Amino acid sequence: MADELELELDRLVHEPGRLAILTVLSSVRNADFTFLLQVTGLTKGNLSSHLSKLEAAGLLTIDKSFVRKKSHTAVALTSEGRQRIAAHWAQLDRLKQLATAPAPAPTTAPRPHDR
Repeated sequence: MADELELELDRLVHEPGRLAILTVLSSVRNADFTFLLQVTGLTKGNLSSHLSKLEAAGLLTIDKSFVRKKSHTAVALTSEGRQRIAAHWAQLDRLKQLATAPAPAPTTAPRPHDR
């Protein structure tokens, strides 16, 4: 039971779209909105919504500027964001270890209807 409680996943990070965004950002200093669209496969609306949620949680920063008269949105992980994605991957590794570990031997004989 204690292991189950310890293995609760971070729902903010674990959502597939946000997990994709955070994973991409963990491997770069920053990324622009268009690049994130391409690599995550999210729609503009979904990407924007996920970025807003992650920014509100303090996991990333969004810097909007103009480059050659065109709007440019750069996204970067905060130190908290880097810690949370690293903790999430570590949690998934622990879950994988539990799932692939041999089952412990039963401590009591099986009941007749369990056979």
